[in-house]
Amino acid sequence: MPKSEQQKAKILYLLKFLKERSDEAHPVTTQEMIAYLAAQDICVERKTIYADIEVLRDFGYDIILNRAKKGGGYYLAEREFELPELKLLVDLVQSSKFITLKKSREFIKKLEGFASVHEARQLQRQVFVANRVKTENESIYYLVDEIYRAIDAGCMIAFQYMEITADKKERFRRGGKTYEVSPWALTWNDDCYYLIAYDHAADIIKHYRVERMHGITLLHEERRGQEAFRAFDPAAYCKKTFRMFAGPEEFVTLCFDEAYSGVVFDRFGKDVPLHKKADGRFTIHVPIMVSNQFFGWLAGLGTGVCVEAPAHVTKEYQVYLKRILEKYEA
Repeated sequence: MPKSEQQKAKILYLLKFLKERSDEAHPVTTQEMIAYLAAQDICVERKTIYADIEVLRDFGYDIILNRAKKGGGYYLAEREFELPELKLLVDLVQSSKFITLKKSREFIKKLEGFASVHEARQLQRQVFVANRVKTENESIYYLVDEIYRAIDAGCMIAFQYMEITADKKERFRRGGKTYEVSPWALTWNDDCYYLIAYDHAADIIKHYRVERMHGITLLHEERRGQEAFRAFDPAAYCKKTFRMFAGPEEFVTLCFDEAYSGVVFDRFGKDVPLHKKADGRFTIHVPIMVSNQFFGWLAGLGTGVCVEAPAHVTKEYQVYLKRILEKYEA
């Protein structure tokens, strides 16, 4: 590239250097900036650096001058992400089962680009993605994109649905028969991505694990289920399902020991009404999709919770517990 063209990119190189090499703990000197530009075949004087920094400041970049005699210099103070925010994003990426190991490393490498090289080292020190439970489906990002395209277009989709056998092999459910549904929302629950859709054949709302969907095709048919989704609340839907296992919806009354209030708030939110009893316990009355996953959650709380109503759900829970005990009886 001719020298004159390099000279035109001078201020861009200067900004790149400040982004990559400077932060509050590592300001860069004028001489270091001159040396860096010289390495790019750009010759400048000190007064040119001062003028270019003012241009960048006028444009909105927060470039601070640390006037300390030792260790002083310029640094880029405000960035797209603060270091604590980047650390949080790294934690989210590496802990997500939805994101493959390969993609996790790619994402984290990109996040490092929002920090100086010095701060990027701090991000690397907290990266522990090996041996975590991760999906192996690299195409999941494109599946999500296709679903969003269908939602935006208001059309139905068709796909095949996979399951994993005990010998760790994938196979199609229903013998490979195509599912045709109306997509309405995507939600993140229990560290998995789910499509929430309307199944017009069964006339109910269903959800599907996105990484198990295969070969999504957008159909020319307009999506259905407007009435079912008119007042649909994805957050409320996730609250009443346990690990996204469906079941008949019931309003269930649960009675908890006082010490379990935190558990209740974590599961149902702090806005759930609590009705205190004279003995210190409290009850809640909430919509639940009754399933074995719900009963498993109750069993995990032991004697700290009991099902008060309706009677048939109480009976179902008793049967659930008895069947487990029967497995251990001599």
